[in-house]
Amino acid sequence: MSIPLIDLSKLTHGSSDVRQSEIQALDTACREIGFFYLINTGIPNELMSALMREAKRFFGQPQDVKNAIDIKHSINHRGYGNIGEEQLDEKGHADWKETFDMALDFSNDHPLAAKYPTMYGPNQNPSDPKTVEVLQDYYVEAFKVAQKLLTAMAQALSLDDDFFTRCFQNHVTVLRMIHYPPRPASEHDNGAGAHTDYGCVTLLLQDQIGGLQVKTRQGEWVDATPIENAIVVNIGDLMQRWTNDEYVSTAHRVRASLPDVHRYSFPFFVEPDYETNVECVPSCATAEKPAKYDAILSGDWIQSRFDATYAYREKEAAGQ
Repeated sequence: MSIPLIDLSKLTHGSSDVRQSEIQALDTACREIGFFYLINTGIPNELMSALMREAKRFFGQPQDVKNAIDIKHSINHRGYGNIGEEQLDEKGHADWKETFDMALDFSNDHPLAAKYPTMYGPNQNPSDPKTVEVLQDYYVEAFKVAQKLLTAMAQALSLDDDFFTRCFQNHVTVLRMIHYPPRPASEHDNGAGAHTDYGCVTLLLQDQIGGLQVKTRQGEWVDATPIENAIVVNIGDLMQRWTNDEYVSTAHRVRASLPDVHRYSFPFFVEPDYETNVECVPSCATAEKPAKYDAILSGDWIQSRFDATYAYREKEAAGQ
């Protein structure tokens, strides 16, 4: 199975016929594979290029500069993650990548930061203000795309247009920069092990190197070959719960870079407000297929997935 192509400009088209046809294609992609390319997003190509440039500059800094904003210093999971910090596939090796995470910036005395300190709070920003500016600009543009996409998904599921988007007032959406350096040894076969994403949807900007692979429902791994200026979108676990497994959260992985090859990618993890009550949407439950999952707060779900993924969190939980 190939990964389908969805045109965002058609999802928001003035013509009802054009719009409905593309919404149907979106619905099929979400049900059959849970992955698709999104084109004509409206994100300026210059901004995509600037993000790539700043990532190379940030990760190219001396290690001690990056360590100054080590994610271990942040209880709300913001900042720089060193190589080996994550292990997405519990059966494999630690992932051969380094990362930087940012989200909405809340002061420590904000009520939400006080109530949910592991999810809300301040960012740890790179020292270069130009890098911070580009990251913030891209975050804003990617969020616009996410809101248009979630509106179209609500329409595909016969829900109110704002069914999903109204859950993003104080959201915990995360923009991540990833650098996959050349692997040092053959045992590191994955830059990122096989996994599913936690949240609603993920919007991934990737460079032209390649390496992302998607697992089909038939169990085959398919290359998500880069398409210039296209975003790769996948359904997350939270959306699968929300839709009673109608929309599928698909396993994917990143093959480790070849010797002397550096790969960069930028996932935008679209995750709603912590207190969003996620229960089966009306159009996805029937007498023959009742709701499978109990209601859960979005933040509680995402937090539980964080705790299982990050080694340093596990050590903290164990008191080590």
